[in-house]
Amino acid sequence: MKKSTLRRVLQVLFRHKLLLIIAIIASIIQVVSTLLIPIVVADGIDSLIGPANVNFNELNKIIIYVAILGLLQAGFGYLMQYLMAYITNVTIKDIRDSLFKKIDKLPISYIDSHQEGDILMRIIGDADTLGDGMQQALTNLISGVITIVLTLTFMMVVSYQVGLIVVCLTPISLFAAYFIAKMSYKTFRKQAQIKGLLSAHYNETFNMLKIVKSYNYEATAFKKEEEINKELYKVGVKAQFLSALVNPTTRLINSLVYASVGIYGSLRALSGLITPGDLTVFLNYAQSYTKPFNDISQVMTELQNSLASAKRIFEIIDELEYDYVVKEELGEVEGNVTFNNVYFSYLPTKPLIENFNLEVKKGSKVAIVGPTGAGKTTIINLLMRFYEVNKGEILIDNKNIKDISIKELRDNVGMVLQDTWTFNGSIKENISYGVLSATNEDIIKAAKEAYADSFISRLSNSYDTVLDKQTNLSEGQRQLLCIARLMLKKPPILILDEATSNIDTRTEVLVQKAFSKLMEGRTSFVIAHRLKTIIDADKIIVLNKGHVVEVGTHKELLTKGGFYKEIYEAQFLKVN
Repeated sequence: MKKSTLRRVLQVLFRHKLLLIIAIIASIIQVVSTLLIPIVVADGIDSLIGPANVNFNELNKIIIYVAILGLLQAGFGYLMQYLMAYITNVTIKDIRDSLFKKIDKLPISYIDSHQEGDILMRIIGDADTLGDGMQQALTNLISGVITIVLTLTFMMVVSYQVGLIVVCLTPISLFAAYFIAKMSYKTFRKQAQIKGLLSAHYNETFNMLKIVKSYNYEATAFKKEEEINKELYKVGVKAQFLSALVNPTTRLINSLVYASVGIYGSLRALSGLITPGDLTVFLNYAQSYTKPFNDISQVMTELQNSLASAKRIFEIIDELEYDYVVKEELGEVEGNVTFNNVYFSYLPTKPLIENFNLEVKKGSKVAIVGPTGAGKTTIINLLMRFYEVNKGEILIDNKNIKDISIKELRDNVGMVLQDTWTFNGSIKENISYGVLSATNEDIIKAAKEAYADSFISRLSNSYDTVLDKQTNLSEGQRQLLCIARLMLKKPPILILDEATSNIDTRTEVLVQKAFSKLMEGRTSFVIAHRLKTIIDADKIIVLNKGHVVEVGTHKELLTKGGFYKEIYEAQFLKVN
């Protein structure tokens, strides 16, 4: 699996293969320039023939050569570093874009079954970790490998005996780095998972901070955080220890390589087989050869951390999307909706909706009532294709919603939910969300229809007021903005899930009048907990445990004296 992850990371990198090739060429020129400097300097040392006997003409040339090689080394080194940084950042940008697009295509069931904090950790934290590892791999690993190969080649040319000594000792360093890196991968993977849990806990706690405080849950929340953090501490110490173990181990082995080259070269110099300048070349090459191993060994452990994060990223990218096959156009919607023998359950072992049948004529107002957990919201989730039916079909104007595009379906359905939803942006942007072509006049008209214009006009910047945590709007006012959003869209099919629950009684009466006007000629589904809001519905569907137990108007259902009457009397009749 790890190799597969590495291969996929490389595939993403190779999208920028031209820049990679240029960076590798720049790195080769930089390394060659670096390796030529000791040879030139060796000639300079050998030109120091003895006391008061120096070949200054040769020495001056050598100084110029060293200066030129130094400039080449610095210039191409800078170019290589810049290209590697650019490739890394643009690659991580592409990965984040892919993640965001993927999440947008995943079914709501995936989001519901995963913690938001963990998903955010993968998009932000794991992507950053992968970027850090890629940056080191591209700079230290590539330049290190090039340095090792070219240095060994130069060594063989200068003295094959020295090259053989180095070749014989090198596998020890490689084995040590590989062995420790292999052990660290599992640890880094577990560390990434625990970070996701901790991020999810922080996200949940901060989002519900008022609830945490009102229930005096701080101590319990802190205890849970402490337990997760303690586990992260234990795993983190182990991961960092393994990471830190590689460098001193390879340094020890590389010091043996350097010492062996130094001893052998010194013996040859004392025997007169090589010059003092040649000895400095050997020692410089031995140092140039061993240094990349220290860098590469450190990169290998960091790479394990990055691969662990990459695996978590690819887990999202590999999630199955719905196969949205568009077979026909929805066209102009009249608003006829039919549920035929629909079966659905969130969990295979717990059936919820069974053999659900419902026929709604265009322009009808249908209310869905029932106790908590009866399946009211589930019906709406299926109609919006937030979830897919397990069996059966849902039709709009006799067209199966599975055969039309998701975008076309949701363009023709508007929702106002019990929970208010506004985002950081101006009030104007919040109302026109999803209707980008709306003019200022359209937005103001929609706000007036939702009875939101009066409080908006009193704000410091009116419709340009930016909504954030500092903007002091009540839940009721935010709900009116959500209603204004629906008033602006005016789709042929409406879904109202206790849309006026957060609004004061006086404003609710006004908004209900506006809704009544909006519903004229449109098919409306109203999920109601307070039965007074659906007394005038054309049809009331009473659900219980996923089944339709009663259907009729308000008067018809009261006359039947069944389950609906029990709910109604529980809300409106006083117990003596």
